Amino acid sequence: MADIERKEIQTVNRGVNEEGAVVEERTNTVKTSGDGKTTTVNLIWYIYGLIAMLLGIRMLLKLFGANSGNAFVDLIYTVSGVLSAPFDTIFGVSSTEAGNTQSVFEPSILVAIAVYGLIAWGITKFLSLNET
Repeated sequence: MADIERKEIQTVNRGVNEEGAVVEERTNTVKTSGDGKTTTVNLIWYIYGLIAMLLGIRMLLKLFGANSGNAFVDLIYTVSGVLSAPFDTIFGVSSTEAGNTQSVFEPSILVAIAVYGLIAWGITKFLSLNET
């Protein structure tokens, strides 16, 4: 990635304290800044991390047979359902039922996480094509 610019600023304040002694105070400040490309790449990986986390939580909730009537579970299923929809029919879904809860293993979620990771990697590599 591009180099991060680093500036070090030193400030010197001189004065006399209440007892008449000369006092010198030095302050060092380090400022760093990256270019827009680095920020964009970091943003892409952050978004991918959120997507992978949502899909991972969905997988765990489905695997443990979470109650879809719960508001949190319903929110996760709704948001992550949009992300997993293109991959839902890749495999047959196996499920077991115990009482009122149904445990479902969806390997298509693992495929979705991998595909979104490859997309994020491809975009970040495309952005860094001209770097040496």
